Amino acid sequence: MRGKCWLRGMVFLALCMVFGVEGAWGAGFALYEGSARGIALGGAVVGRADDPSALFYNPAGITQLPGLQLMTGVAPIMPSTDVTTTVAGVSRTTTTEDNVWLPPHFYATYQVTDRVWLGLGFFSPFGLGTEFDENWPGRYNSYRAVIQSLTLNPNIAIKLNDQFSLAAGLEAMWFDLDLRQKIPVTRFGDVDQTLKGDSFGYGFNVGLRYQPCRYFAFGASYRSQVTQHVEGRADFSKPTALAQLFPASFRDTDASGTITLPDMLFLGAVFYPTPRISLEIGSVLSRWSTYDALTIRYDNPVNLVTRNINSVIREKNWHDTWRFQTGLEFKATNWLDLRLGYVFDEEPAPTEFADYLVPANDRHLLNFGTGIHFGNWVVDLAYTYLIIEDRDNVLARADGVLNSSFSNGDAHIFGLSLGYKF
Repeated sequence: MRGKCWLRGMVFLALCMVFGVEGAWGAGFALYEGSARGIALGGAVVGRADDPSALFYNPAGITQLPGLQLMTGVAPIMPSTDVTTTVAGVSRTTTTEDNVWLPPHFYATYQVTDRVWLGLGFFSPFGLGTEFDENWPGRYNSYRAVIQSLTLNPNIAIKLNDQFSLAAGLEAMWFDLDLRQKIPVTRFGDVDQTLKGDSFGYGFNVGLRYQPCRYFAFGASYRSQVTQHVEGRADFSKPTALAQLFPASFRDTDASGTITLPDMLFLGAVFYPTPRISLEIGSVLSRWSTYDALTIRYDNPVNLVTRNINSVIREKNWHDTWRFQTGLEFKATNWLDLRLGYVFDEEPAPTEFADYLVPANDRHLLNFGTGIHFGNWVVDLAYTYLIIEDRDNVLARADGVLNSSFSNGDAHIFGLSLGYKF
């Protein structure tokens, strides 16, 4: 029986890897920091799905959780990247500003009957923070780009039998952006444009978990696309001379745009060689081909002195991507868990469309952490060092991108989660 179970596990693992090699990447501005334990294990908790953060990774797993359980926490992220720009043969290197971004998470699960569970998740599935000095050479493309999101995600999970569990949920997502750039005006200098807006979008998710025996389990979950119709304001700050000579130019106006956030497929196969050791290998498909352009429409035409414009379109042409992840957990004692993880995560933007909103490339994530149990409480701690590979040969374009290279990109990611079982 044990041999047959291991054989099933290897078949599911092979399927995960076959699906994975057809694609390439999975980074962009998606966030995978659903919990401190998930961070420490590199997100390889789709097959495990055995704590309240399963609502982020695979909600079918909450059928493993008795009674009422809560978890809350935060995942501070501190990124940094050097961008070298070259104009007329002169190169200059600019480092992104130091910032700390704080995506939160909260989960509640409740066992209604022997077969029915309810769950409520609150987390941030997408986020971006890239900021440069406002006078840096690439300011005509971007000097500040901040994307925030918060999702409210109620779920119901059904335990069909001792092997199969299914889940389904609805998603209500708040999406907010703050984009800033300079616009050059001959003879007068730079106009500062600030574009801010937000919106609500809606989607759904489904999940399944299959555990044929004690030694192996498989999990899969899917989150749908969410279309955000962002409405906000474009504000312009003009040089004094321009404002006096051309008062009708660059007037503030309402603005809007639409972005379709990608659907995602999470896969994970977990092996339990002993009761105290678990190893999961998995992948995440992100369909970033939905992000083909960033279009901003102005409610009132913007007078650029020489002409009027009604909208701005920036080509993105991102492609569908994969993320590969593995995590090892060792229950050292009844009160202490030790965790390690590794992730290979690639950038979906092709080099010919790379810009300064996401100055990145392939990524490697080295993860570790611990879980401390005492009574009904658990404290999970995690740390990730994220390494971004250098990217060269980014060529100048009309949207303010200069001949560029990206280097020395990294990030420090921390995780803290506090859980309680009633």
